[in-house]
Amino acid sequence: MSDVLALAGVGVVRGDTTLLDDVDWEVEEGQRWVVLGPNGAGKTTLLQLASARMHPTRGVVGILGEVLGAVDVFELRPRIGLASASLAERIPGDERVGDVVVTASYGVVGRWRESYDSLDHARAAELLTALGADHLVDRTFGTLSEGERKRVQIARALMTDPELMLLDEPAAGLDLGGREDLVARLGEVAGDIMAPALVLVTHHVEEIPPNFTDVLLLREGKVVAQGPIEITLTSENLSRTFGMPLRLEQRGSRFTAWSQ
Repeated sequence: MSDVLALAGVGVVRGDTTLLDDVDWEVEEGQRWVVLGPNGAGKTTLLQLASARMHPTRGVVGILGEVLGAVDVFELRPRIGLASASLAERIPGDERVGDVVVTASYGVVGRWRESYDSLDHARAAELLTALGADHLVDRTFGTLSEGERKRVQIARALMTDPELMLLDEPAAGLDLGGREDLVARLGEVAGDIMAPALVLVTHHVEEIPPNFTDVLLLREGKVVAQGPIEITLTSENLSRTFGMPLRLEQRGSRFTAWSQ
């Protein structure tokens, strides 16, 4: 296996605030990582680095065989699938769902004069079907529920067959039914050996889908623990991450946690 993402001694400082501090982390082909931590832990900053939308203050960030600072990020970004709230905010409310997905082929938000062939539209339809959103293809993005928007965003992020897929709190804002539906579908994506390397950011262990292999725990910009999920995601490590006594329980492929 080869590294899809490699951070060595990475720090990010803004003013007097250290957002990330001496982070070492590697993501290999075929791995599915969860990045877990409280608000202010540095999760979003880490994802901005991984998506080539931020450069580190110190250290080295390697993405898909390229090094940030020595590569044209506009050539690198199309190789990375990203689903995030900030991207969703840029999608026009009157944009047809089918176009929201297919425009990822050109890396644009909002269809204009670009043209797409039948293979593009077939690929978009296939992804929407896989995510249970095929019935939304002719709806406008602004009329969708939060759960429907999440599924459409993930379909868009997969449109270009990315080599790295980044999911920023995909279950945030969903009700219980919506969360469970999305988590199950993400588990299916993670279980597909043809899927790209995946990194999912969340605050909650309940949102970890099946088939995710590894976990990175962050607190105050520092790594608390990282490694295979079955040995790294423990009550002790979770308590250190969130700064309070927590009990972790696993049932099948899912997790739950509560205060002791």
